Amino acid sequence: MTAPTSQDRAQSLSFRQLRLFEAIGDLKSVRRASEACSLSQPAVTQALAKMEAQLGATLVDRRASGSYLNEYGMVFHARIKRFFQQTERAVVEIGAAVNADAARPIVNRLTRSQLRTLVGVMEQGSFEQASETLEISAASLQRAARDLQGNLRVSLFYRTAAGMLVSPQGMKLGLAVKLALQEIEWGVMEVDSALDGSATPVVIGAMPFGGSVLLASVLDRFLERHPSADVRIMNESALEMTRCLRAGDVDFVVGLLPQDVPPELVAEPLVSTPYAVVGREGHPLTRAGKVSIEQLMAYDWITGTPGSSRRACFDRIFAGTPGPQTHVATCALPIIRHLLKGSDRLTLMTSYEISHEQGLRTLHCDPIQPVPAIGITTRADWMPTPVQSDFIAIIRDHVCAAPTPLRRAS
Repeated sequence: MTAPTSQDRAQSLSFRQLRLFEAIGDLKSVRRASEACSLSQPAVTQALAKMEAQLGATLVDRRASGSYLNEYGMVFHARIKRFFQQTERAVVEIGAAVNADAARPIVNRLTRSQLRTLVGVMEQGSFEQASETLEISAASLQRAARDLQGNLRVSLFYRTAAGMLVSPQGMKLGLAVKLALQEIEWGVMEVDSALDGSATPVVIGAMPFGGSVLLASVLDRFLERHPSADVRIMNESALEMTRCLRAGDVDFVVGLLPQDVPPELVAEPLVSTPYAVVGREGHPLTRAGKVSIEQLMAYDWITGTPGSSRRACFDRIFAGTPGPQTHVATCALPIIRHLLKGSDRLTLMTSYEISHEQGLRTLHCDPIQPVPAIGITTRADWMPTPVQSDFIAIIRDHVCAAPTPLRRAS
């Protein structure tokens, strides 16, 4: 029989167990936790024992003076507090409570099945699809949805000809809840890591071009330090990476930083790396001296996809002109490299990217402003695991040791 995964064990923990454990850690006493939660002391003791058995770790040391979190308990307690705080904050943000104190009793009425229903329907687009994915009957999901709306007294779903859909308020709550639920799973994984040295997974979003290059340059070093690590890399456009980061599908993103960073994200610049116009070795414009806008417009261009930093830079260069021909818009570096080397097409690359390419030449043009930076983007309220923190530290160290023409971003 296959051992339950960390996700399985996280999902097996009830919110009631987690709330009791939070109270024990805060109050340093099973007796005081039982009084605060209006339960008998034996009931709290039994709930804690069951949770420790599910996790395979003792979390609380019992002494004559009280009950105290041990090293595993402190790791797990930090994550559980974040789960409740994030859920309570989300309840306030959708207008179901006026503040965190008012949100707390509301959150105490919520169940895992109710929140799982909201997240499932949000991600799958319908109750029918969520029913298939979660392997729960549509009737059960609809009942959980009604209970959730009843507890919150906020409209989270609305009926259309195509069926029930998630409302904007429901989407807002669902996204926040999805991120909050991850805290429980990360807590389980961190306890496992503390017990047996296993590495928690790291899911990284690698932006095309520089992000992929920077990530590839540090992977070996990270794996040498964490040989049992589970590293998963997603490579998508800037818009998709931002969406994945907001949704919690990736832990952090490496690549060109957006010019406008939304308040829920934090961008850390690492490498200032100006754009340049690039063509193949032997391109006619490499012999033209300083190249004008008119000369650049005479050639076909490969542009970045809409919403990308590269596309915005291209649009600025040719603002107020008809612009050059642009038959291909892509962020796929192998395609760009092949098209450039086999034709007289042009594109934009940063100095960091060009330093890792062969067979391509930078054209002599006016400096392109503003100068972008390659860096790391995270969620504003993200608390990384030790393994995630170490990966980011390795990336920073690599940038500090990088030779010219790279320079540390200010």
